[in-house]
Amino acid sequence: MKITEIDYDAAKPIDSYGDGFFRVASEVHHGDMLIFPDAVLAWGGYADRAAILAQADKIDVLFVGTGSEIAHIPADLRTELEAAGIGVEHMSTPAACRTYNVLLSEGRRIGAALLAV
Repeated sequence: MKITEIDYDAAKPIDSYGDGFFRVASEVHHGDMLIFPDAVLAWGGYADRAAILAQADKIDVLFVGTGSEIAHIPADLRTELEAAGIGVEHMSTPAACRTYNVLLSEGRRIGAALLAV
């Protein structure tokens, strides 16, 4: 088996996560986070949409991590993001972190809005 190192170029992968924190591109961030290939921002939760909408021309899909367990996201959030041209996939935060990294390694135009676990 050949193991190949993943090169994210200048993009910011999620290295790990834990009790209230995320390690992104080797830096620790506490609380809920917005993570894009070129930016890592604190997130105020589902009502905090401005920073996500500002990325509409840079991302095609947003993975929404709903915490330790999968949960529904507010319908108006999904509607607003989809109207801006952003596809929305919600899943547990651990699954969102893994999915984000896989698609980031493929060079996809993605972002993640993550509630801390």
